[in-house]
Amino acid sequence: MTVDIRSDGRRGLGALLRDLAEGSAGLVRGEVRLARLELGTAAAAAGRGTAFVAVGGVLLLLGTLATFTGIILLIGDQWLPRDLYWVGALLFVIVTGGIAAWLANRGRSMLSPAALAPHETVATLKEDKEWLKHPLTSGATSS
Repeated sequence: MTVDIRSDGRRGLGALLRDLAEGSAGLVRGEVRLARLELGTAAAAAGRGTAFVAVGGVLLLLGTLATFTGIILLIGDQWLPRDLYWVGALLFVIVTGGIAAWLANRGRSMLSPAALAPHETVATLKEDKEWLKHPLTSGATSS
């Protein structure tokens, strides 16, 4: 920023307008940089959320297969009442289903619109809007 100092220490209108234009351009560049950073963070969070949902889905599939195995073994135990090996398969279903539900819920919350919104960019844009509403004043007076 250049300062055009006249003999009385005041800046000219051209210098003030040039400084305003340079400052506005710098502000816009800063906002774009901040938005790009926040969108990159949101994309990374979306990737992590998607991975949690995928792992939860795979575990849910394994739990379903284990349920089917437990049902089959339960039916088989009707003819072998002393063998309780189907209980192990059902316990596995319960544990796997709980983990799958937790992972899917966590992934879903990471993918929610509130978690992906660029909060800092919105806040600084509101601040900039308020700043632009205030009248510009300088040390120069018109005569």
